[in-house]
Amino acid sequence: MCGRYATTQTSASLNQAFEVDLVNSFVELEADYNMAPTKLAPILIGRAPEEASADRPLRELLTAKWGLIPSWAKDQSIGNRMINARSETIAEKPAFKKAFGKRRALIPADGYYEWYAREPIDGKKTPKQPFYITPKDGSILAIAGLYEFWKNREDDEWVISYTIITTTAEDELGHLHDRMPLFVEPKGYDAWLDPAPHPTQELLELLIPAAPGRLDAFPVSTEVNNVRNNGPELIVPLPPE
Repeated sequence: MCGRYATTQTSASLNQAFEVDLVNSFVELEADYNMAPTKLAPILIGRAPEEASADRPLRELLTAKWGLIPSWAKDQSIGNRMINARSETIAEKPAFKKAFGKRRALIPADGYYEWYAREPIDGKKTPKQPFYITPKDGSILAIAGLYEFWKNREDDEWVISYTIITTTAEDELGHLHDRMPLFVEPKGYDAWLDPAPHPTQELLELLIPAAPGRLDAFPVSTEVNNVRNNGPELIVPLPPE
């Protein structure tokens, strides 16, 4: 599961890193060291190019609500249960099937958090220890996701929402949690963001776990447990015990 992450990039840095073509006029990015479900976060989506001769879809940067709301949902509260989508079932599960077919996204992140369940002491449960997981080289993660448009019947406003795709955690990180986000490498951006139909297997092959040794994981303060806490101190490694 991926339930919290950090995203501190500016529009300019994301434009450069992902070669963005279109920037939604409503995009206002602020550093968020404790991105949580229901918050607005930057995502990248693909738009069909205006010219048929174009060699790739247009890349658009916009903000969306974390927690996918299917177009058929009666109210947006369902998104609270749709923050993650299992890669094993995204092509068949009704909540994700249509989005997987033509509304795929990249979610830029500096790193993400997982909580390690420690062994009981004297038979008593101990608090889980949060870990921050981030690229060792300081690069930006391109997390694979899906997005949807949902119309609020009360005010006729459209809500854009997204979910993060997860898989079984690699051995190095599996001791922290049995699930982890999937990523897309730069060479796969065009196909993943392309709204045109692609064979299911071809799309699934674009989703990869982080290469062994690429990510660093270290314990951080339990201050991250409270979503109201939000600052660079949340991603500072704890001193060795």
